[in-house]
Amino acid sequence: NLFSDNRHWGLRRVVLLMGKSGSGKTSMRSIIFANYIARDTRRLGATIDVEHSHVRFLGNLVLNLWDCGGQDTFMENYFTSQRDNIFRNVEVLIYVFDVESRELEKDMHYYQSCLEAILQNSPDAKVFCLVHKMDLVQEDQRDLIFKEREEDLRRLSRPLACTCFRTSIWDETLYKAWSSIVYQLIPNVQQLETNLRNFAQIIEADEVLLFERATFLVISHYQCKEQRDAHRFEKISNIIKQFKLSCSKLAASFQSMEVRNSNFAAFIDVFTSNTYVMVIMSDPSIPSAATLINIRNARKHFEKLERLDGPKHSLTMRMR
Repeated sequence: NLFSDNRHWGLRRVVLLMGKSGSGKTSMRSIIFANYIARDTRRLGATIDVEHSHVRFLGNLVLNLWDCGGQDTFMENYFTSQRDNIFRNVEVLIYVFDVESRELEKDMHYYQSCLEAILQNSPDAKVFCLVHKMDLVQEDQRDLIFKEREEDLRRLSRPLACTCFRTSIWDETLYKAWSSIVYQLIPNVQQLETNLRNFAQIIEADEVLLFERATFLVISHYQCKEQRDAHRFEKISNIIKQFKLSCSKLAASFQSMEVRNSNFAAFIDVFTSNTYVMVIMSDPSIPSAATLINIRNARKHFEKLERLDGPKHSLTMRMR
């Protein structure tokens, strides 16, 4: 998924990943985009200056991810000599805060300096703040501490709007945050959701989820029935990503899975060249073979949707 040949770059989105040294930026990037597991991130060293990654997502969408080292010397350079280079044409700023930092005032100073540079060079950029390492906070204190930080960050961010997430590399919160961020970068996401809804209704599914193939981030979903667990998407992303990594260690490739009990059947299968699909069915009269055929029949249509420069399509085909 890493591209270095400019000829293959399509619609590029520049994403700045910033924050103080040791806040956890490179660890989360490695888990989401480089298939690390949480315990292996301890081997990662500090980022020196700026590390560039070109990650291809759906169709022609390429995330041009800049992981910016957070040592004081580098941070000062970003705001002075490198200001125009770093902050020009930015689509998204992701700023990571270590929730247990002992230098909160300095953290906020650097964050505000980032916002000033963004306002000057990329005023339309979206801003996300990740309050990270929340696993280190006592569980009964997490809601209160996050709410206080969120209020402070929103106030400091004005006139820019800021979306905050609590995150940890040890649970599904990391996937929730990054799925939400990437979702806002997909240019045809509304069209994708419309077609996903049509697909779910045609095959009489309770719920359909679309995952990006490499990262297993949720990029679109549609549900016909209310579900009890509001965090199920991120949990599934985390579980399946770990299972895929386990398969690769055994020189096996993960392609599909069916889980069935007396209440529902869940199907996870390769969908397009860039996605997996998950279909949840609760009607016991619909056999597995019929659902798998419907998934196969929809693949060609959704492949067309991923061609961002192609004509618009609407899913009206008949499914078995």
